[in-house]
Amino acid sequence: MMDFEAARTKMVENQVRTTDVTSHSVLRAFYAVPREAFVPEKAKSLAYIDTDIEVAPGRYLMEASPLAKLLQLAVITKDDAVLEVGTGSGYATAILSDLAGSVVSVEADGALAAQAGEKLSSLGCGNVTVVTAEMEKGYAAKAPYDLIFVNGAVEEVPAALLEQLRDGGRLVAVVGYGNAAKAKVLVREQGVVSESDYFNASVKPLPGFRKAKEFVF
Repeated sequence: MMDFEAARTKMVENQVRTTDVTSHSVLRAFYAVPREAFVPEKAKSLAYIDTDIEVAPGRYLMEASPLAKLLQLAVITKDDAVLEVGTGSGYATAILSDLAGSVVSVEADGALAAQAGEKLSSLGCGNVTVVTAEMEKGYAAKAPYDLIFVNGAVEEVPAALLEQLRDGGRLVAVVGYGNAAKAKVLVREQGVVSESDYFNASVKPLPGFRKAKEFVF
């Protein structure tokens, strides 16, 4: 039987630490959360390889290194109320649960949301609420948030998400697709949004975040 704890330690040491992730809280969370619990049964032996893992048709558990780098970029504390956009199987949600004060996670796929909610509850993530809703619209009922974390690549960040940030709040997302995509932090201050680029990050896209096609005469 596979030694998942040893595999988890190896993942953190070889995939996460080696990509400039130095945040003690992020590293601790990656050591603590059992990644194998969030992949399909047939893929458990692959849970700790350095690639994205399909958890449902067209939906992926993000590779550990870019996920850790994005979470480090978010600078999450126990004072933060977080909105995660794209629960997926719930792995990033569990990491966020360890880092933040409270987490609302929104997922469009009802079956994925239900499975993730059950798994998170079984692991004792009592500060997490999983909601089934359109991901592009966020979850205004619990706004404002200190942090919005977009769990996958998007073509653009919808205004509806930015409007749910608290003054001084930030949104972390990978904008664009493929190797040219950029990890960005968008900050909302007094109604004005500023953005900063940080690093290239090729991660799988979230469905539903493509720009509307413009009509050209």
